[in-house]
Amino acid sequence: MTQLADLRGKWAIVTGASSGLGEEFARQLAAAGIHLVLVARRKDRLAATARDLMQAHGIQTRVISADLSLPDTPQMIYDQLRADGIAVDVLINNAGFGLYGKFTDIAWEREQQMLDVDIATVVRMTRLFVPDMAARKSGWVLQVASVGAFLPSPLYASYSAAKAFVLSFSEAINFELRGTGVSVTTTCPGMIRTEFHDVSGQAYTWFQRLMLMEPEPCVRASINAMLRRKASVVPGRVNALMIWSLRLTPRWLMTAIAHRTMQPD
Repeated sequence: MTQLADLRGKWAIVTGASSGLGEEFARQLAAAGIHLVLVARRKDRLAATARDLMQAHGIQTRVISADLSLPDTPQMIYDQLRADGIAVDVLINNAGFGLYGKFTDIAWEREQQMLDVDIATVVRMTRLFVPDMAARKSGWVLQVASVGAFLPSPLYASYSAAKAFVLSFSEAINFELRGTGVSVTTTCPGMIRTEFHDVSGQAYTWFQRLMLMEPEPCVRASINAMLRRKASVVPGRVNALMIWSLRLTPRWLMTAIAHRTMQPD
């Protein structure tokens, strides 16, 4: 199996790298000597992270401040890196967010922005960078989905559906890419201590507090699965057991349970 240290000196892209899982992905990759392209909207936070990682690990970085909900952003990122002569070996599509509430109560403009980031940008980034990886017969793609990909989640209806799309899409193209030297792994985290709830507008429920996981072990498990070229992974034993149990649960019941666990305390 490939070790993270084997990728020393190669380039990785991390989207949504200004906080949360994205920042932790950047830190773990940098510690292995992997050069980084950090992408997010908040330029100051990206620059601070890049500066810290360069000083700590002696890596090279590129900071791209961009709005990933805009349709032209993925092409802009790809063109800029091509112009700089950077060959990307690892693509981590981490950027994404959810919106909490009834589907009919959420403003359509926000809903569309979420779907553009969570679906369209993931597909476009994958489509742009994978052919170059396949031409070099080497590459790793890591898509960040959610345990919500496995079940309909009332009050996160579009978000869970978007993550189900990412999981299905990524498992399918991972199969298509067999024999190319390129793999696509989807990680499906549960509740992680990040800024997700600040953006979604939901306060933590008792269930979410019970299941809360820190970013570091989640990212470590996700990277290990990527290096092993697994199709998917659910970080955390409790999360994995919960998802396994859904195989035995009628969909109407899992939907009702998901709704209950998202209710305010």
